[in-house]
Amino acid sequence: MKYKISVTKYFSAAHNLRNFKGKCEKLHGHNWQVRVYAGGNKLNRTGMLIDFSQLKAILDLILSRLDHAYLNEIAPFNKINPTAENIAGYIFDAVKKRTGSAATITEVEVWESESSCASVAE
Repeated sequence: MKYKISVTKYFSAAHNLRNFKGKCEKLHGHNWQVRVYAGGNKLNRTGMLIDFSQLKAILDLILSRLDHAYLNEIAPFNKINPTAENIAGYIFDAVKKRTGSAATITEVEVWESESSCASVAE
């Protein structure tokens, strides 16, 4: 049996896209929504894949660097474009690194609006 859980958090940040011709090349902001999915075949002794509060705390730590910031000034987005895709990849790697063997991070979704989302999945 495959188990899957998710947690959702929000942050607000500004960015602009380099080497892009269009509205998004200008400085603008979003109220970003981030959803992290964890999956696995085994539950721990408590009957959980990973405690929701543990996964939320990890995500809070990562998003605290991005919240109310100008993303273009924060590594790695000072070198790569702060697109929704790149933000999803950054969060995926950062969460995965911090959860260790507690759970397998399977997907991260980053919504920059109610209708626009990018995701990274393993």
